[in-house]
Amino acid sequence: MVGRRAGTMRMAWTPVRTVMLPLLLLLLAVPPAWPAPPTCYSRMLSLSREVTNDFQRLLAAELQEPCVRHLPRLYLDIHNYCVLAKLRDFVASPQCWKMAQADALKEKVRKLYTITNVYCRRDLVFLSDDCSALEYPIPVTTILPDRQR
Repeated sequence: MVGRRAGTMRMAWTPVRTVMLPLLLLLLAVPPAWPAPPTCYSRMLSLSREVTNDFQRLLAAELQEPCVRHLPRLYLDIHNYCVLAKLRDFVASPQCWKMAQADALKEKVRKLYTITNVYCRRDLVFLSDDCSALEYPIPVTTILPDRQR
């Protein structure tokens, strides 16, 4: 009787093992599709690009709202030491009360300043301190490939 019980238990587990083993191997072989979590640096970089793009869109609306003319220019480079002062100046600038787009931009700038100055201060390396470079759009350079002689 003892032998029979052991035999029936083996029979019950055999189909489960044959199904589970390939499934387990499949799950281990396929890498997860989740992207890597953002780092402090990548968050600062993406948010600074968003702020610069939103500022350029806001400048396009300048004809409709004259207060935009009085906002400090925002062409951000997070590797420029002056970016912290530039962000502070923008947040402290006069408000465009009627423009939700300007208020949303100021909120993004405030968030970028907080992330840069408080949370990610040690992750950032400043490569320059040229404050005037943050006043003008970053030029897009196109390098043409050299032709062979």
